[in-house]
Amino acid sequence: MPVVVVANPKGGVGKSTLATNIAGWYASRGHPVMLGDADRQQSSSLWLRLRPPGARPIQGWEIGEGQVARPPRGVTHVVLDTPAGLHGKALRDLLRNATRVVVPLAPSIFDIFATRAFLDELAEHRKASGLQVGLVHMRVDGRTLAAEQLEAFTKSLGLPVVAQLRPTQNYVHLAARGLTLFDVAPGRVERDLAQWDGLCRWLDS
Repeated sequence: MPVVVVANPKGGVGKSTLATNIAGWYASRGHPVMLGDADRQQSSSLWLRLRPPGARPIQGWEIGEGQVARPPRGVTHVVLDTPAGLHGKALRDLLRNATRVVVPLAPSIFDIFATRAFLDELAEHRKASGLQVGLVHMRVDGRTLAAEQLEAFTKSLGLPVVAQLRPTQNYVHLAARGLTLFDVAPGRVERDLAQWDGLCRWLDS
């Protein structure tokens, strides 16, 4: 069973945006998907409450502090949204059933340095379990110096960058209605869907 953990110890980098849209992509393919929310802010749980009754179903799953995440029966795909500051035992518990980890990275020198230690910790899990880790550049304008710094940083890690997502209000407007890129007419979000191609292929591989 695919269990995708979206994680970064830095807050505000787009974890919930990625988690909800990954869940939306799985749902658009007809998979029984569950979106788990291990974050105290419960952003993904709020998003689920905003989701229209007519949208493709995504089950909610609140994960209490210290609770080991075990997917319930009847679910074939799981996406876990995680809190800022995730490390140590809490990280190990959430990774116990994970098949892939998606790490969002923002083009900020502060975010880059905050994420480095987390990626080093994640590397230990990769060696022990063969866990697949993919990086996603979030809110990136490729013409900026910050984007160049982010690219240089990720090249040094030896991890695949599976998507680079532009700064756009599409995610904000859709999230406010409990929707994802995969819930609306493709022509409305064509440019953004194209940026998801690599991430979707990586999740499906």
